[in-house]
Amino acid sequence: MKIMHVVGARPNFMKVAPILRAFATLVPNLSQVLVHTGQHFDRKMSDVFFEELEIPDPDEHLGVGGGSHAEQTARIMLNFEPVLLKHRPDWLFVVGDVNSTVACSLVASKLGVPIAHVEAGLRSGDMTMPEEVNRRITDAISSLLLTPSTDGDENLLREGVPKDRIRFVGNVMIDTLVAMLPRIKACDIVERLGCIPREYVLVTLHRPSNVDDAATLAQVLNGLRRVSEHIPIVFPVHPRTRRRMLDLGLSLDSPRVQFIDPVGYVECLALERGARIVITDSGGMQEETTYLQVRCLTVRPNTERPVTITSGTNQLVKSTGDDIYNAVKGVLAAPDTQCQHCPSLWDGRASERIVSAWREISNF
Repeated sequence: MKIMHVVGARPNFMKVAPILRAFATLVPNLSQVLVHTGQHFDRKMSDVFFEELEIPDPDEHLGVGGGSHAEQTARIMLNFEPVLLKHRPDWLFVVGDVNSTVACSLVASKLGVPIAHVEAGLRSGDMTMPEEVNRRITDAISSLLLTPSTDGDENLLREGVPKDRIRFVGNVMIDTLVAMLPRIKACDIVERLGCIPREYVLVTLHRPSNVDDAATLAQVLNGLRRVSEHIPIVFPVHPRTRRRMLDLGLSLDSPRVQFIDPVGYVECLALERGARIVITDSGGMQEETTYLQVRCLTVRPNTERPVTITSGTNQLVKSTGDDIYNAVKGVLAAPDTQCQHCPSLWDGRASERIVSAWREISNF
């Protein structure tokens, strides 16, 4: 029996690492093949994660690079098909909702290879988000849908997915966080940046809805400038955001904002863990801050992870200067206490349940 795993972008790496290890430990007579599409080709957004998370070197690297969604998806499909035919896996495992996820799933589906989708069932209801399109298509053609929270099961059942194809396994990204927690706690990046724990805001922004439009990005930056008058900001700048700020001639002039290059997984989690507030438009950081019990302001009109709001620390905020500033003021005015409990099965053992679910459905 052979299974193939696909990764392509930063959000994938933290999810596939524990799955690879769980299969190697629990099913030692199984052959595993790892394919990296190269959707993220910047070393700081890709290779460094393989090193930190101790992911083995990919068996295949497609090297697709950037481009529009259509160009990137098409190149992944064209480059992936001969790789799939070469290895002929019995199953394809895909994670998340990036272009690599849907592109490789489409190729596998047309060649009759069953697909297991990790992080299935998440829905924002916003079809203008490319990720929403990707996850809906991937779920529709997958044979095994592995959900991180019970709302995922409900979404899939409502869309007509047969119940026997759905397995609630919990959040596999938390597996990596739990495993790396000793290193995260030992990381000294907060001190190196001259910050005081619980007395700074961490900011990450990269989504087109926030950074591509000049007026919206200007509003967001203005809100952050006003926030910095009350509390210092650390801002690891995503390559896309940096390019847009340069192209649009926008800046955030404040001595209390530290712009730094993108950081690796351990340093990013150490910054999250030490922050008073995280301001982001990332999906994964909504989950990480919920586990770490750090208040998160998600600069988006919706989220595919509503459990981070109902059971976690997350709050949606509009992409305006006033809304961001007022949301931060509200958090700072409240006691700095832990928020609610973690969602069910966010316990560091999701990868084990993924293996069990697959063995049950594949009869291996």
